[in-house]
Amino acid sequence: MYSRDQTLKLQKDTSAFLIKAETGDLHKNEINTLRNILRFHEYRYYILNDPLLSDYEYDLLYKLLEKTEKENPSLITPDSPTQRVAKGLTKEFPTVQHLVPMLSLDNSYNSEDLIDFDRRARELTGLIEIEYCVEPKFDGGSISIIYENDLLIRGATRGDGVEGDDVTANIKQIRSIPLSARISDYGLQQIEIRGEVLINKSNFAKYNQQLIEQGLPPLANPRNAASGTLRIKDSAEVSKRNLEAFVYHISYYTLLKGKKNPDTLKNHSASLEMLWELGFRSPQKEKRIFKGIDAVIKYCQDFEQKRDDLPYEIDGMVIKVNDFALQDKMGMTTHHPRWAIAFKFKARQATSKLLNVEFQVGRTGSITPVAKIQPVPIGGVTVSSISLFNEDVIKEKDLMIGDTVLVERAGDVIPYIVKSLSDARKGNEKKIHFPKNCPVCNSKLFKEEEEAVWRCLNIDCPAQVIERIIHFVSKDAMDIRGFGEANVRKFYELGLLKDIPGIYKLNFNKIGEIEGFGEKSIDNLKKAIENSKSQPLNRLIFALGIRFVGETTAKTLARTVNHLLDLKNFSVEHLLNLEDVGPKVAGSIHRFFNNKENISLLKHLEELGLQLKNEKKELAKDGKLTNLTFLFTGTLPTLKRSEAETMVEDHGGQILSGVSAKLNYLVVGEDAGSKLEKAKKINTVKIISEEEFLKMLQKK
Repeated sequence: MYSRDQTLKLQKDTSAFLIKAETGDLHKNEINTLRNILRFHEYRYYILNDPLLSDYEYDLLYKLLEKTEKENPSLITPDSPTQRVAKGLTKEFPTVQHLVPMLSLDNSYNSEDLIDFDRRARELTGLIEIEYCVEPKFDGGSISIIYENDLLIRGATRGDGVEGDDVTANIKQIRSIPLSARISDYGLQQIEIRGEVLINKSNFAKYNQQLIEQGLPPLANPRNAASGTLRIKDSAEVSKRNLEAFVYHISYYTLLKGKKNPDTLKNHSASLEMLWELGFRSPQKEKRIFKGIDAVIKYCQDFEQKRDDLPYEIDGMVIKVNDFALQDKMGMTTHHPRWAIAFKFKARQATSKLLNVEFQVGRTGSITPVAKIQPVPIGGVTVSSISLFNEDVIKEKDLMIGDTVLVERAGDVIPYIVKSLSDARKGNEKKIHFPKNCPVCNSKLFKEEEEAVWRCLNIDCPAQVIERIIHFVSKDAMDIRGFGEANVRKFYELGLLKDIPGIYKLNFNKIGEIEGFGEKSIDNLKKAIENSKSQPLNRLIFALGIRFVGETTAKTLARTVNHLLDLKNFSVEHLLNLEDVGPKVAGSIHRFFNNKENISLLKHLEELGLQLKNEKKELAKDGKLTNLTFLFTGTLPTLKRSEAETMVEDHGGQILSGVSAKLNYLVVGEDAGSKLEKAKKINTVKIISEEEFLKMLQKK
């Protein structure tokens, strides 16, 4: 629909108008250009599913048009983006009409907007104070589902708000949407329900990894993953994607003959409770009722701090006038209902420019490309550096120096480049050349056939030495407090520290000469170093940074030996017999303990006073979990996973790292993933909740 030249011009116009949007300054002669810009971005978003703009930036442009049209009502045209809902229909599915149009929500980004919304609501209703229902704004694909005579008869996408794509077969693959619901118990014959289809963060990460392994580009975000899945023609494939759905609004209903409106349909809050009772996943637990806007504002601001703890993505909160009679009185515009508004959280996506790529060396010699971008605020943090992981990612995302890139800061707060906006290229972009030699020591790089990572094999490479020391002293390893990354780098640069044993031979008189190191800080560092000598063996094993050996495998190895050096006598076959040790891990462990330099290092550490013997806990013969194995999956309601695992070990039990016939109990939290599905297929594995687990510990 748009040629390359048109795309480049519209992108250039977009940049100029984003500056105007920040100031709110638009000349009325520019209004048609702005409309064309918005139409272009709607096409990229709804039709191609390939946006060239973040949601926040689109909203800025939309609000600028809305403001300008309000100031110049004579300039409003019937085809203005403010007068209709953007198109989003495809030819792949039959088109169906919604029983009631699916309108957008008006957006707000600050408390002043909410205060203004409350003022208008009070003016329209004539009330001094209004009761509001507040719930999360789910970031997925919008759907409309219809039940008739208790049966699901149709599911459709939002489409253009009036019509959508009939995706009933795919909707039926979503297990949180019941195929039947007893709406007749409430006197209802037909009901149209609005909701959002989601893919949780865990499943999204797994799906993207699968795409990368297949040589395909990863999806931009969970919303795109959910929306795209709804349009897959193969329903069996849809079923594999583990979609979920929240429903949050009853848009239309008819009554059975002789029945009256149920009390549950007098206000929004009660309708959510009704949907919950019918077996739907509504925001029943997350919703809150408030009188007055001040409490609403505080709840929205507090909830924003919790968004990263949720298993699914939300991009704001929705505030609705709770009483349905008041909603009817307030009415709607052609674009949005007057009785609801979305409070949008700080933007998670933004566009920026890729200025350069630097190559960093990790503790195992891995070379990681790091993108340096034009600093851009995302989610309250200014982002300027982003890991690109490996050479393959650069190729898959088709990145070039000078590209305009879409950047996202997701729930795990780690920013990443979603994609390059190749349609915006001007022709002066430069190809990114991955180095052939180590950027620190100049040694030739090497890559295993089955790996995507290039490595420097020089074990004395200064960059690797520093990273190994940083890992060794870290919290989850030897936990030497006060010995963070900054101090490791400073001591190394000053020649006070050159390897791991050097930690235990530091010249504190020299350190005392460094600015910022007083008597107290030196004394604390001395104590932390001395205390680390008595850390349990599993921590030392993890601290050594053996490839593929995480905390769980470190515990397995520690339990297996009386002395750490016993592992040099273990064959690969012997290691493979250990719990959850596969060929890759076994090979790595065997290579480490058959390296003369590593054995020399361990002997040196023992001479310096570190604990290489396994001080095995004497488990009480009547330990409540003795001889039982456990594994935890999902988000537990009250316990951190590390706390729960410690409880198991303190009571004589053992933690496994995967589901197998050797597992006795799988403790399941919210949004459990593949481990739960695998455990269901093994009859001997008992699946329990956190509450049931805690009851096991309380038994006499």
